[in-house]
Amino acid sequence: MNDQVEEMGEIGRRARKAAQVLATLSGAQRQKALASMPERLLAVKESLLAANSRDVEAALKSGQPEPMVKRLLITEKIFQYMLDRLREVAELPDPLGRVLEGQTRPNGLRVEKISVPLGVVGIIYEARPNVTTDAAAVCLKSGNAVILRGGSESLQSNLVLADAMSASLQENGIPADALQIVRSTGHEAVEAMLQMDQYIDVLIPRGGKGLIQAVARGTRIPVIKHYEGICHLYLAADAPEAMAVNVAVNSKIQRVEVCNALETLLVDQEAAGRLLPPLVQAFREKNVELRGCERTRALVPGLKAAVEEDWRTEYLAPVLSVRVVDGVEEAIEHINTYGSGHTDAIVTQNLPLAQRFVAAVDSGSVLVNASTRLSGGGDYGMGAVVGISTDKLHARGPVGVHELTSYKWVVYGDGHLRS
Repeated sequence: MNDQVEEMGEIGRRARKAAQVLATLSGAQRQKALASMPERLLAVKESLLAANSRDVEAALKSGQPEPMVKRLLITEKIFQYMLDRLREVAELPDPLGRVLEGQTRPNGLRVEKISVPLGVVGIIYEARPNVTTDAAAVCLKSGNAVILRGGSESLQSNLVLADAMSASLQENGIPADALQIVRSTGHEAVEAMLQMDQYIDVLIPRGGKGLIQAVARGTRIPVIKHYEGICHLYLAADAPEAMAVNVAVNSKIQRVEVCNALETLLVDQEAAGRLLPPLVQAFREKNVELRGCERTRALVPGLKAAVEEDWRTEYLAPVLSVRVVDGVEEAIEHINTYGSGHTDAIVTQNLPLAQRFVAAVDSGSVLVNASTRLSGGGDYGMGAVVGISTDKLHARGPVGVHELTSYKWVVYGDGHLRS
């Protein structure tokens, strides 16, 4: 344990030193380094896919659940996604040095609030190797050094990715220590990381609820949390059938194992008789298990009964709970009672109704006539993100480059004194 603490302390010291250098570099220099990373990853693609195959094989042998294995796998599509996100983040406007507000006082004193990096960001995550590239890109673009601690199930993949990106930094005159990955798989490394408040400015855990709760309980470092993605879609009384079915199905099955996948479908009682039969048929064709409330089952016999726990469950699987509600107010009440503050959506052609839903639903992302699967950095024009925050402070919703900045006050005078 002492050796692990000493090793993590050294990682922290190097990250802090690199962060101090990184904060002084130009946006163009950081952009150039990020823009070189896709070519570097292409050069190591064969090694990356071989490492990923080893990770997947080990996960299958150890009996990891299917959703975990899916999140672990780097397909051609996911690899291209990783490259695209790196390029998109590189091309984003520099989030640093922006004048957030400013004024010149009557006495000539010029006061400005300027965006600056947070410093050192620690990211503790499970499974998905694309978190390695996304997190590194967002942190570096915003001028932060990053310490990555991925799960043991994706270690081989993560090492190839991190080493390649770190080499790109060094080639472009940026300290390689601005991007470090913890190579130990033991819990001791995480425990040591949680105590590194002298080096780490913010922690971002990405994974299951248990991991996030453990991190939040075990540290004095500020934590940006994403507990669950219990996402809802409310189909209003006037929801067009084709749009309702397409949005609901895409929200659920485009990728069932991710945090913005639909988990509870709410159908207005005025539209239930019209919408439920085509919805049930569409979901059955996609092999989705439906669990319905009493009113749902009365309209569509044969569905499994939903219990109280279903409304509180993030399935991350081809399972969907369905409830018939009496109008938008009951839908809002259900979402604010059972939701996780992640992503919720409505299908309606009634603008005032949509505006009421948007104003009343307490979530980081609220969508109108769009799939819940669109909530995230790429579709919001943010490039990559390090996660989706269900907190309200310091960031909410997708956490991108602007969310990983703070600010400082800069004042220009001409010999000004307090009288």
